[in-house]
Amino acid sequence: MTPRATMIAKVHLAKKQLALADESYRDILRRVTGQESAGALDERDLDRVLAEFKRLGWKPKPNRTGTSKHAQIRMIHAVWADLCKLGIDAEDEAAALRAFVARQTKTAANPAGVSDPAFLDSHQANKVLEGLKAWRTRLRRAGARAEAA
Repeated sequence: MTPRATMIAKVHLAKKQLALADESYRDILRRVTGQESAGALDERDLDRVLAEFKRLGWKPKPNRTGTSKHAQIRMIHAVWADLCKLGIDAEDEAAALRAFVARQTKTAANPAGVSDPAFLDSHQANKVLEGLKAWRTRLRRAGARAEAA
């Protein structure tokens, strides 16, 4: 990706994280640069827009790609498979996992949550993984109580 393309992607990410309506987003672009589209901006203008988003409360996250994130996502799928074996009631297991991930990752900036485990950052993956492990523990305890009775 070119530096300009990276900056455009950051502008769109900031728009999403700040939960800006399209009209508000375009108003900010107009006010800061005189343009209505990030695609029409040069790097200097994109830098000014990103600075404005930071002023409005956007906090860029460092790029945290690495093996730990991928290991966490593999673990999420493994714990989910355990839950399915323990008998969670889901017609479409993949859709149920995506729905769980979305519920666990809802924030004010992203009210819909993250749509798929593959898109989680390390922090979000950890939150989802801990939620799944707690659910698995509850199911195991319930199963042990049922066997004892």
